[in-house]
Amino acid sequence: MPAKKVTTEKVEEQEVKTPAKKTTTAKKATTAAKKPAAKKPAETKAVEKKAPAKVEKQEKPTATSAVAISKGISVTPRKARLVVDLVRGKSVEEAYNILNNLNKAASTSVYKTIKSAASNAVHNYHMNQALLYVDTIYANDGPRLKRYLPRAKGSASGLVKRWCSITVIVKEREVK
Repeated sequence: MPAKKVTTEKVEEQEVKTPAKKTTTAKKATTAAKKPAAKKPAETKAVEKKAPAKVEKQEKPTATSAVAISKGISVTPRKARLVVDLVRGKSVEEAYNILNNLNKAASTSVYKTIKSAASNAVHNYHMNQALLYVDTIYANDGPRLKRYLPRAKGSASGLVKRWCSITVIVKEREVK
Protein backbone atom coordinates (compact mmCIF):
# COMPACT_ATOMS: atom_id res chain seq x y z
CA MET A 1 0.00 0.00 0.00
CA PRO A 2 1.72 3.25 -1.08
CA ALA A 3 2.12 6.13 1.35
CA LYS A 4 -0.29 9.02 0.87
CA LYS A 5 1.02 12.55 0.79
CA VAL A 6 -0.94 15.63 1.77
CA THR A 7 -0.03 18.68 -0.30
CA THR A 8 -0.88 22.28 0.30
CA GLU A 9 0.87 25.31 -1.12
CA LYS A 10 1.43 27.27 2.09
CA VAL A 11 2.36 24.43 4.44
CA GLU A 12 6.03 24.47 5.47
CA GLU A 13 6.10 20.96 6.96
CA GLN A 14 3.99 17.99 6.10
CA GLU A 15 3.61 14.57 7.64
CA VAL A 16 3.96 11.39 5.66
CA LYS A 17 2.54 8.21 7.11
CA THR A 18 4.10 4.92 6.17
CA PRO A 19 2.51 1.50 6.51
CA ALA A 20 4.69 0.72 9.56
CA LYS A 21 2.95 3.54 11.46
CA LYS A 22 6.05 5.73 11.55
CA THR A 23 5.66 9.45 11.10
CA THR A 24 8.38 11.40 9.35
CA THR A 25 8.59 15.10 8.73
CA ALA A 26 9.72 16.48 5.40
CA LYS A 27 10.10 20.13 4.43
CA LYS A 28 8.40 21.36 1.31
CA ALA A 29 9.01 24.70 -0.34
CA THR A 30 6.04 26.94 -0.96
CA THR A 31 5.51 27.98 -4.52
CA ALA A 32 4.96 31.71 -4.05
CA ALA A 33 7.15 32.53 -1.04
CA LYS A 34 10.52 31.01 -1.96
CA LYS A 35 10.83 31.62 -5.72
CA PRO A 36 13.58 34.06 -6.65
CA ALA A 37 12.42 37.26 -8.27
CA ALA A 38 12.94 37.40 -12.01
CA LYS A 39 15.39 40.04 -13.24
CA LYS A 40 14.30 42.57 -15.79
CA PRO A 41 16.20 42.60 -19.07
CA ALA A 42 16.93 46.35 -18.76
CA GLU A 43 18.78 45.79 -15.47
CA THR A 44 21.04 43.09 -16.88
CA LYS A 45 22.13 45.23 -19.83
CA ALA A 46 23.14 48.11 -17.57
CA VAL A 47 25.75 46.01 -15.76
CA GLU A 48 29.00 45.85 -17.72
CA LYS A 49 31.29 42.90 -17.43
CA LYS A 50 34.96 43.58 -16.88
CA ALA A 51 37.46 41.76 -19.05
CA PRO A 52 39.57 39.23 -17.11
CA ALA A 53 43.14 40.28 -16.47
CA LYS A 54 45.68 38.61 -18.72
CA VAL A 55 47.75 36.06 -16.87
CA GLU A 56 51.31 35.57 -18.02
CA LYS A 57 52.28 31.98 -18.64
CA GLN A 58 54.97 30.80 -16.29
CA GLU A 59 57.37 28.28 -17.68
CA LYS A 60 57.58 25.04 -15.78
CA PRO A 61 61.00 24.30 -14.34
CA THR A 62 62.81 21.55 -16.13
CA ALA A 63 62.83 18.25 -14.30
CA THR A 64 66.17 17.22 -12.89
CA SER A 65 65.22 13.67 -11.95
CA ALA A 66 62.98 10.80 -13.01
CA VAL A 67 61.41 8.21 -10.72
CA ALA A 68 60.31 4.61 -11.15
CA ILE A 69 58.70 2.46 -8.46
CA SER A 70 58.17 -1.29 -8.60
CA LYS A 71 55.75 -2.68 -6.04
CA GLY A 72 54.93 -6.21 -5.01
CA ILE A 73 58.22 -7.85 -5.92
CA SER A 74 58.41 -11.33 -4.44
CA VAL A 75 61.92 -10.96 -3.05
CA THR A 76 62.66 -10.17 0.58
CA PRO A 77 63.80 -6.60 1.23
CA ARG A 78 67.02 -7.83 2.85
CA LYS A 79 68.03 -9.71 -0.30
CA ALA A 80 67.01 -6.80 -2.51
CA ARG A 81 69.13 -4.35 -0.48
CA LEU A 82 72.22 -6.44 -1.23
CA VAL A 83 71.68 -5.83 -4.94
CA VAL A 84 70.55 -2.21 -4.57
CA ASP A 85 73.69 -1.23 -2.67
CA LEU A 86 75.88 -2.39 -5.56
CA VAL A 87 74.43 0.01 -8.13
CA ARG A 88 73.84 3.12 -6.01
CA GLY A 89 75.74 6.11 -7.47
CA LYS A 90 76.78 4.28 -10.66
CA SER A 91 75.94 5.39 -14.19
CA VAL A 92 72.95 3.66 -15.75
CA GLU A 93 75.07 1.75 -18.28
CA GLU A 94 77.43 0.57 -15.55
CA ALA A 95 74.46 -0.51 -13.42
CA TYR A 96 73.12 -2.54 -16.35
CA ASN A 97 76.45 -4.34 -16.71
CA ILE A 98 76.67 -5.10 -12.98
CA LEU A 99 73.12 -6.45 -12.84
CA ASN A 100 73.50 -8.60 -15.96
CA ASN A 101 76.46 -10.42 -14.41
CA LEU A 102 74.98 -10.75 -10.92
CA ASN A 103 73.56 -14.08 -9.75
CA LYS A 104 70.93 -12.82 -7.28
CA ALA A 105 67.15 -13.21 -7.24
CA ALA A 106 66.50 -9.46 -7.08
CA SER A 107 68.84 -8.47 -9.91
CA THR A 108 66.20 -8.77 -12.66
CA SER A 109 63.66 -6.66 -10.74
CA VAL A 110 66.24 -3.98 -9.97
CA TYR A 111 67.36 -4.03 -13.62
CA LYS A 112 63.80 -3.50 -14.87
CA THR A 113 63.16 -0.68 -12.39
CA ILE A 114 66.36 1.16 -13.37
CA LYS A 115 65.51 0.69 -17.05
CA SER A 116 62.03 2.12 -16.44
CA ALA A 117 63.40 5.16 -14.60
CA ALA A 118 65.93 5.77 -17.38
CA SER A 119 63.28 5.57 -20.09
CA ASN A 120 61.05 7.94 -18.07
CA ALA A 121 63.94 10.42 -17.97
CA VAL A 122 64.65 10.18 -21.70
CA HIS A 123 61.08 10.15 -23.05
CA ASN A 124 59.24 12.33 -20.52
CA TYR A 125 61.91 14.84 -19.47
CA HIS A 126 64.21 14.80 -22.54
CA MET A 127 67.38 13.97 -20.62
CA ASN A 128 70.54 12.64 -22.23
CA GLN A 129 70.79 8.83 -21.94
CA ALA A 130 74.60 8.85 -21.75
CA LEU A 131 74.67 11.23 -18.75
CA LEU A 132 72.14 9.41 -16.54
CA TYR A 133 73.19 7.92 -13.22
CA VAL A 134 71.40 6.21 -10.32
CA ASP A 135 71.09 8.96 -7.72
CA THR A 136 68.83 7.30 -5.16
CA ILE A 137 67.75 3.67 -4.96
CA TYR A 138 66.22 1.79 -2.07
CA ALA A 139 64.17 -1.29 -1.28
CA ASN A 140 61.34 -0.99 1.25
CA ASP A 141 59.05 -3.51 2.86
CA GLY A 142 56.00 -4.46 0.87
CA PRO A 143 53.02 -6.61 1.78
CA ARG A 144 53.59 -9.79 3.72
CA LEU A 145 51.95 -13.10 3.01
CA LYS A 146 51.27 -15.02 6.19
CA ARG A 147 51.18 -18.76 5.81
CA TYR A 148 51.22 -21.80 8.10
CA LEU A 149 53.92 -24.43 8.11
CA PRO A 150 52.83 -27.84 9.45
CA ARG A 151 55.02 -29.15 12.23
CA ALA A 152 55.32 -32.32 14.29
CA LYS A 153 52.46 -33.72 16.39
CA GLY A 154 49.77 -31.80 14.55
CA SER A 155 51.06 -28.35 15.43
CA ALA A 156 51.80 -25.49 13.05
CA SER A 157 54.17 -22.55 13.03
CA GLY A 158 53.90 -19.29 11.17
CA LEU A 159 55.66 -18.55 7.91
CA VAL A 160 55.97 -14.99 6.63
CA LYS A 161 56.70 -14.48 2.94
CA ARG A 162 58.06 -10.97 2.61
CA TRP A 163 57.74 -8.82 -0.49
CA CYS A 164 59.43 -5.52 -1.27
CA SER A 165 59.04 -2.38 -3.33
CA ILE A 166 62.00 -0.84 -5.15
CA THR A 167 62.27 2.90 -5.80
CA VAL A 168 64.82 4.35 -8.23
CA ILE A 169 65.58 8.04 -8.83
CA VAL A 170 67.73 8.77 -11.88
CA LYS A 171 69.44 12.11 -12.49
CA GLU A 172 71.57 13.61 -15.21
CA ARG A 173 75.25 14.30 -14.50
CA GLU A 174 76.38 17.83 -15.12
CA VAL A 175 78.92 18.25 -17.90
CA LYS A 176 82.05 20.11 -16.77
